[in-house]
Amino acid sequence: MNRKIFLLMIVVPAFFAGCSSQKTTDVKTSNGSIPFYDTTWELEYISGPRIAFEGLYPETKPYITFTEAENKFGGNNSCNVYSGAFTLKGNTIHFGDAITTMRWCEGDGEKAFMNMLGKVNKYAIDSYGKLLLLTDDIPMLRFKKIAKTQH
Repeated sequence: MNRKIFLLMIVVPAFFAGCSSQKTTDVKTSNGSIPFYDTTWELEYISGPRIAFEGLYPETKPYITFTEAENKFGGNNSCNVYSGAFTLKGNTIHFGDAITTMRWCEGDGEKAFMNMLGKVNKYAIDSYGKLLLLTDDIPMLRFKKIAKTQH
């Protein structure tokens, strides 16, 4: 019995240490700008759905862009184009209701993405340059930078 307890005392802390979150960096660059503007961000992780990421998005991964001058966000949710307004205060972000095109699509990827976007209330850029959209301090969506938008 003591051997089982000893093993649990070693295995459980090691498990939780392996589950630690990624380090995040400041949300502003050295010149004071927010680093996610004027960039196209492609989704590479979504929390929640029990379907594998590749199953949710077999053809097109969702992406998002942010426009600073108008406080607008938009992109493609894997099927339909969407857009809306957002507000920022520090690292707090709130997305307004998005307007989407009405193309019919198979699967649950579009719905999962839009629902999760509605739950987000913070953002961060991690040490790898990934955009994290969070609910409180838990990453819900992770995006990688795929392009700088042209003006």
